[in-house]
Amino acid sequence: MEEYLHPGREYLLSWRGAVLLISVFLFMQLGMLQVWEFVQGFISSVEIIKMTVFFMMVSYVLTFLGCIFAFDQFIVKPTTGSRLNFNMKSVPTSTYFIVFPLMLGGIFIVEYLTGLIPTTGKFFGPWYEQFQMLFKQMSWEPMALFLMTSFFAPVLEEIIFRGIIQKGMINKGVSPAKSIFISAVIFGLVHANPWQFLGALLIGLIFGYVYFKTKTLLLPILLHAFNNFLSSMLMLYTSEESLATFFKISEIYLLLIGVVIISFFGYLFIYKNKIHYKD
Repeated sequence: MEEYLHPGREYLLSWRGAVLLISVFLFMQLGMLQVWEFVQGFISSVEIIKMTVFFMMVSYVLTFLGCIFAFDQFIVKPTTGSRLNFNMKSVPTSTYFIVFPLMLGGIFIVEYLTGLIPTTGKFFGPWYEQFQMLFKQMSWEPMALFLMTSFFAPVLEEIIFRGIIQKGMINKGVSPAKSIFISAVIFGLVHANPWQFLGALLIGLIFGYVYFKTKTLLLPILLHAFNNFLSSMLMLYTSEESLATFFKISEIYLLLIGVVIISFFGYLFIYKNKIHYKD
C-alpha cells in the first residue's frame, strides 16, 4: 500500500541516474565558476572580497538544486509518474534524546581522527592553507555562513546523499550496509579535502544509519545542522581550532569520551529503541 500512497519514494538509483547527478554537478560548478570570473571583470577588488561569500552560497545552492531537479525531472517522474518525495515526519521525543548524544560522540571521535591528518609539508601544507583561507573568507559574513552551513547544507546535502543516493540504492536492491557506506564515501569526496573527507565519511555513516532505521529524512537533516552549527560557532566565536583545545582537555580524552558516548547511545538506538518506523 505504501507504494501507491507515495510513488515518489519508489525511485531507483541506476547508473543512468548516477551519471546524471555527476554531470549536472560538474556542469553547474564549472558554469558558476565561469560566471564568477566574468563578473569579476566588472567590479573592484574590494567588491570582489565582499561578494565572494555571497557568490559561494549562491553557487552552492544552485548546484545542489540543479542536481535534485534533474534527478526528479529525468529519473523519478518518468519511472514513477510522480515527483520526488521524502518522509519528513518527526519521531518520538525519546529518539531525539538518543540520536543527538550519539551525534555528539561521533563529533568527538571525528575531531580526534581528523587531527591525525598532517597540515604541514609540501603536499598537505599548501592544501591546508587553502582550506583555512576558504573558511576565513566565509567567516567574513557570519549570517551567510550560518545560513549556508546550518540550513542550506543540511537540507540539500541530506536530500542528495541520503534521500536520493542511499535510498535510491536500497530501492535498487543494494544492501543497506553497502548503500550507507557508499553514500557516506561520496559525501566525503564531495568535500574535496582530506580533513573534511574523513569527517564527512564517518559522520555520514551516522546520518545514513539514522535515516535507514527511522525512515525519516528529518533526523539526518537536524543532526547535520547540529554538527555544522557547532563547527560554525567554534570558528566564529572562539580563538580555538578544536574542541579539545576549547575544553582544555587532551585529544585522547576527547576520543575516549566520544567512544563511551557513541557506544552507550549507539547501543540504545540499535538494540533498545523498539519503536517501529514507517516510510
